[in-house]
Amino acid sequence: MMQADAAVRGIGMTSARTRDRLIKRLIEQGIRSTDVLEQIRNVPRHLFMDEALASRAYEDTALPIGMSQTISQPYVVARMSEALLDNMEGDRLLEIGTGCGYQTAVLAPLVKEIYSVERIPELLRKARKRLRSLDIYNVRFRLDDGWQGWPKYGPYHGILVAAAAPEIPEKLLQQLAPGGVLIIPVGPSGQQELAMIRSKNGRFKQVSLGCVSFVPLVKGG
Repeated sequence: MMQADAAVRGIGMTSARTRDRLIKRLIEQGIRSTDVLEQIRNVPRHLFMDEALASRAYEDTALPIGMSQTISQPYVVARMSEALLDNMEGDRLLEIGTGCGYQTAVLAPLVKEIYSVERIPELLRKARKRLRSLDIYNVRFRLDDGWQGWPKYGPYHGILVAAAAPEIPEKLLQQLAPGGVLIIPVGPSGQQELAMIRSKNGRFKQVSLGCVSFVPLVKGG
């Protein structure tokens, strides 16, 4: 349960009216999951970015969080979360790219277990601190290369990747449970699409969920 202090509730620029406008925009863009919309409404996005940008927290736009990384556009977070939850048969999720922790916070109450991998130590430290401040405790963190996944706790019913790969990482497919779903941006900058891959009967079926723009999924440190 999120703590109810003033910073989390938000005042002025983070008022209920401001958040309601964002939710209305997401609905107009086709988001239908009431669970996801409620999470987008309730998670205090302004806490996941620098104070200088907090006045823009409830705009439907990606924003920089330092170290050449971004906090994803709320629509993209909602689209990925909805696609994942609509197709995920189980409750163990692998997240590649913890980033600031915003996507993690949106999903945490909607699944039982999240295993989140981030390669940048400072981002991971800050994300862990923010999520603990919001009383989110069903997330395990790992500092590592996202291309490798996290085999120890697999297979996973869902895998969500918050960075774009030139091709689907084979090791992520290997960690997907039968009937599982992988959501990942694929392609070079300017030509990325959001792919959904389903594992069924030992085969993988891929469909496109539309065009997106993500930072690259980097191999190694």
